[in-house]
Amino acid sequence: MKSDNIKLGSEKAPMRSLLKSSGLTDNQLRKPLIGIVNSFNEIVPGHIHLNTIARAAKDGVLAAGGTPLEFNTIGVCDGIAMGHEGMKYSLCTREIIADSIECMVKAHCFDGLVFIPNCDKIVPGMLMAAVRLNLPSVFVSGGPMLSIMDENGHYLDYNSVYEAVGAYKAGKIPLCELTRIENSGCPSCGSCSGMFTANSMNCLSEAVGIALPGNGSIPAVYSERVRLAKTAGERIIDLVQKNICAKDIITERSIRNALSVDMALGCSTNTVLHLAAICYEAGIPFNLKTINEISEKTPNLCKLAPAGGHHLQDLYRAGGVLAVMSELHKKELLDTEVLTVTGETLAQNLQGVKVKDYNVIKPVDAPYSPTGGLAILFGNLAPNGSVVKRSAVRKEMLTFTGKARVFDSEESAIAAIYGGEIQKGDVVVIRYEGPKGGPGMREMLSPTSAIAGMGLDSDVALITDGRFSGATRGAAVGHISPEAREGGPIAYVKDGDQITLDIPHYAISLDIGEEELAKRKAETSLKPLPQLKGYLKRYSAIVSSADKGAVFSAD
Repeated sequence: MKSDNIKLGSEKAPMRSLLKSSGLTDNQLRKPLIGIVNSFNEIVPGHIHLNTIARAAKDGVLAAGGTPLEFNTIGVCDGIAMGHEGMKYSLCTREIIADSIECMVKAHCFDGLVFIPNCDKIVPGMLMAAVRLNLPSVFVSGGPMLSIMDENGHYLDYNSVYEAVGAYKAGKIPLCELTRIENSGCPSCGSCSGMFTANSMNCLSEAVGIALPGNGSIPAVYSERVRLAKTAGERIIDLVQKNICAKDIITERSIRNALSVDMALGCSTNTVLHLAAICYEAGIPFNLKTINEISEKTPNLCKLAPAGGHHLQDLYRAGGVLAVMSELHKKELLDTEVLTVTGETLAQNLQGVKVKDYNVIKPVDAPYSPTGGLAILFGNLAPNGSVVKRSAVRKEMLTFTGKARVFDSEESAIAAIYGGEIQKGDVVVIRYEGPKGGPGMREMLSPTSAIAGMGLDSDVALITDGRFSGATRGAAVGHISPEAREGGPIAYVKDGDQITLDIPHYAISLDIGEEELAKRKAETSLKPLPQLKGYLKRYSAIVSSADKGAVFSAD
């Protein structure tokens, strides 16, 4: 066992002495040492209950004959960080999380790991650490928040509150209505209740095989979530005994499965960024064009918020991620021979699984769309690619041509939107918000929600070299690469330029000639970087572009 490096032999007496000073007995030291990687904190609603999940996971480890030892990572709430300087510190925590776990695990020689993430950057950060360390690993998230029906018959969520702000700013609702929605939008602990980034990544953890069935959809407040955590603790001992490691499960084949499920579920655009980063850590080839290839043949089976009115509790009731996979399997759209942390193949996991509600999960022969929920757009405005959540775009906006309204920051764009300066037919361009240029690649939920709340999502598009929240809906194209900071074409767009989106054909274009674009490049100075210090300064210096996953790379 890995832990033999700190347990066996006379020369390890000092290490054993330290372990015993923590209360461990000789009997405990003879067992596998299992790291319980917990992202609990008291400010994030997705994490406030994770000590309960960790206790359950430890009970499972103990029941199966292991010794659980818990340590923590940081975890930022994207929602609380949204719309101010704090959002610069969201994506960049993914690397801190992966690095800190590496340091703890390598220093202390764990034999296996149970990862307990829940919110946006914590899940991919832990997945990156899992494949980097390549130890036996199981993921069990804290689960999604509930969505409750209000007196008007609407099921509310976090995004409802943002769109209510837009409606209030437009004079469509009074302050008391905004307050009512504020008080009801997030009614329980857990990751926000739509198919936003956290739930997207928790569902894809299940789809890729590193988490047990139910991980993505069992609500946070259900006792079944606690039982799942206990089972995860039990499973890790079997994986340690059989030496089944993270990279035995997360492979090129299982990543393709995850992408297929991504398309069927209509997951967050951030999954593209995170899957690219996970593949980078695992040494798995990742090409953005592969997403379009998979999207072309994978039907969109679910319309969960923000794309539709269903939430994660509805997906759970309908059979969860496995039920979605069972539909895809009918068309042989999955590789079912891949191994999972159940100890069995996906094919074995799918035996007897059926969809329980075809209103939530459409039949594979009668989908919402014959193509997947995400699309990667290429063109002279995004030579290296960009991403849009196609399933959350109104049909009339799938092809759209409009005039550019250019902003060099999210704040200036929000001010213009709330000030009524954006008109039908505009394309809002927000630049210098990429990984290097922000730095930190902020999410643009405030402007997209304001546009939707004001009733302009049928007439206005938004593009950015930044990111979008999984809660974003509308014709919102992010991850424009190369970013403005690196001299990408988005840096040279001018007010009034014509921009065309052709999502069905995976295209985005700035409708000017090559000579004009070259002239602008020669005449335009890029916006200087702001004065930076601390982690953001280091992050900006070494982070890669969005199309490569915004990873730390020496390439």
